[in-house]
Amino acid sequence: MHGGEQHAHAVGDPIHRGPVLTSTYHLGRPEEADQGADFYARADNPTWREFEAAVGELDGGPCTVFPSGMAAVAAVLRAFTGAGRGVLLPSDGYYVARLLADEELAPLGVPVAYCATAGDWASAIARHRPALVMLETPSNPGLEVCDVAAVAAAAHAAGAVVAVDNTTCTPLGQQPLALGADLVVASDTKALSGHGDLLLGHVSAADPVHHERVRAFRTRGGAIAGPMETWLALRGLGTLDLRLGRQAENARALAVALRETPGVRDVRWPGLADDPSHLLARTQMRRWNGILRFTLADTHAVSDFLAAATLVDSATSFGGLRTAADRRARWGDAVPDGLVRLSCGVEDTDDLLADVIGALGG
Repeated sequence: MHGGEQHAHAVGDPIHRGPVLTSTYHLGRPEEADQGADFYARADNPTWREFEAAVGELDGGPCTVFPSGMAAVAAVLRAFTGAGRGVLLPSDGYYVARLLADEELAPLGVPVAYCATAGDWASAIARHRPALVMLETPSNPGLEVCDVAAVAAAAHAAGAVVAVDNTTCTPLGQQPLALGADLVVASDTKALSGHGDLLLGHVSAADPVHHERVRAFRTRGGAIAGPMETWLALRGLGTLDLRLGRQAENARALAVALRETPGVRDVRWPGLADDPSHLLARTQMRRWNGILRFTLADTHAVSDFLAAATLVDSATSFGGLRTAADRRARWGDAVPDGLVRLSCGVEDTDDLLADVIGALGG
């Protein structure tokens, strides 16, 4: 709630300071040059610093904000790989990250290899000897989990840097840096900002040297966040704990009910005690989130569900205030046509349960 506040408040100061909207700053006369002062908005902005201080405190390392989650992912992939210095990615992770690696990095001579999130990462690291290992746990959309600490140990023994996409968990749900990762990356478009009205991302680092590399990459590449979007995300951060609590409550109720609903199969939510990911997830996740998945018979069944539901948006993002369903096969994920990723919002639990189960004919 109070993260990012760095100054004492004088009488009459606004409680909620607005974003700093500027491209330039006063430089003064030559004799007044101050190396620590802001000079150009591609390099820094006071609104960024407030957001980065708040998120960095939660992540456990200095933070760099980016204009989207993919901009953050791209910065890590490009800054920590190179010709002959490869990357090992989850084969069941976010599909755009795989596209970037295959279609942009590989042609530049960057070796690209894959391992399933729940697969044998130690063997894959030993086989491919990557410079960068990037994890996503729980994975999107499968909600599979890998052991961050064990993978980090194997990667570090091979001389690799480890990054974890923490979008599905947020810093309140999981702290990859504390588990041994070097970098944590996230799309703050999702649950962290939480209102579905902006694009944003960030990278936090355990090592100041890695942090400075990421910041320099942002400044040179120009992938900078808008101050307004950053300010809105900082606003949303204040209610993250409350939103996650209701979303997880809704996810638990739906996961239990969906298991008993005819026509629904393969319900997955790591918070269920008998979910295949539960035992590992509970050792490294600090709390559960609001994302679950289930599978219907086919595309037509998904269409019927969406047409009948009144509280469920058909949308591809997740982590927002409103419940959203996404048929993931439409994006090329290697999943059944009827697989649905359901992002639970903050609607009343009984209302949402009745709407979803009713729309499925239950």
